[in-house]
Amino acid sequence: MKVIEISNLLKFYSGKKVLDLPNLSLNQGSFVALTGNNGAGKTTLFRSILDLILPDEGQVKINGQNVRDDDTWKENVAAYLDESFLIGYLRVEEYFHFIGGLKMLSRMEIDERINGFSIFFNNEILGQKKYIRDFSKGNKMKIGIVSCLLQEPSILILDEPYSHLDPSSRIMLNAILKYYNKNFNTTIFLSSHDITHVMEISQRILLMESGGIIREMENSEESLLLLRSYFNGEGSINDTYNQF
Repeated sequence: MKVIEISNLLKFYSGKKVLDLPNLSLNQGSFVALTGNNGAGKTTLFRSILDLILPDEGQVKINGQNVRDDDTWKENVAAYLDESFLIGYLRVEEYFHFIGGLKMLSRMEIDERINGFSIFFNNEILGQKKYIRDFSKGNKMKIGIVSCLLQEPSILILDEPYSHLDPSSRIMLNAILKYYNKNFNTTIFLSSHDITHVMEISQRILLMESGGIIREMENSEESLLLLRSYFNGEGSINDTYNQF
């Protein structure tokens, strides 16, 4: 079942085309990684999917529903793109209770779910009596990710979730995401420059350049070699691909 469907999506900024996707779809329970250099259009794509920016042409459907027409699709989606998704003047527990309350969870349910991430938090987040704005970038990232996961969404969208995380936290995050994908059948769509971690968890990789998907591939050793060659600047993606 297709849960995200994109068709004829175009976006221009100051006359420059920044997004050009004739079609793209994600199935329920899939784990898809979007990668590409800075400026490739990854964040613009995510913001279009979440109805945070208006495309110049085309449409995005979630569970068969145009995101521009109705808000009920939001009940099934959780996303963290950047720190603007946080509320800096709240303490961590206040923020989690606020997010969980939007999903009609009780305080006990919220606390139980949050406590399940205690190892991921590494005793640096809960019970600190700090405002979110005063945490490090890495811990803000953890707060944002967990605020999504406590909702147990059917669709999860994360933009550069490994950014600012230490190596141990990155490994732990992969384990957490695999758990949600397997046990909750969560559709996960994330972007990352970290090819190594992407290859450890994703089923499908999309390579983005100049606003378009220039290569779509299944997770394999061949794909890893292709991506490494591409990011090392060893010719175009087509030249690289034709080597195999």
